Amino acid sequence: MRQQPKEGDTVTEPDHRYWMNRAIELARLCPVAAGAFSVGAVIVADGVEIATGYSRESDPKEHAEEAALGKLDPADPRLARATLYSTLEPCSERGTKDRLPCTDRVLRAGIPMVVIAWREPSTFVVNCVGVERLRQAGVTVVELPDLAEAAMSMNRHLDLS
Repeated sequence: MRQQPKEGDTVTEPDHRYWMNRAIELARLCPVAAGAFSVGAVIVADGVEIATGYSRESDPKEHAEEAALGKLDPADPRLARATLYSTLEPCSERGTKDRLPCTDRVLRAGIPMVVIAWREPSTFVVNCVGVERLRQAGVTVVELPDLAEAAMSMNRHLDLS
């Protein structure tokens, strides 16, 4: 795997597969939970990783995107030019009503691009519409189905239908 670009390096095109593999590495750090997906997330701006997160990183209900975004100031100007890499489609609803869905968090942060490896199956939410909501709001969503198997691998204990 190549090295992460250093500050000051010129980065012309994002290496979506590199950053998604980084998110997959983070997903492997998740404590296993019978009722939740293991997801990794990386936020990249100007070709540099600015925040990471993974499911249940510091709280049993925490999602990967939530963990990564929580490490940044909501007013951080880099968010307006960032890409969020998430191994799983950002949730469009939460089982816990006191927590904002990750799709809403991404929209509030003003992140213009989201890259995912796989769509959320109906395991916990019958019809996740995270990708659709992001696209409707003008966010570019890129799907990397060739990395879906690797992104799903740490979730084999769940019904992934």
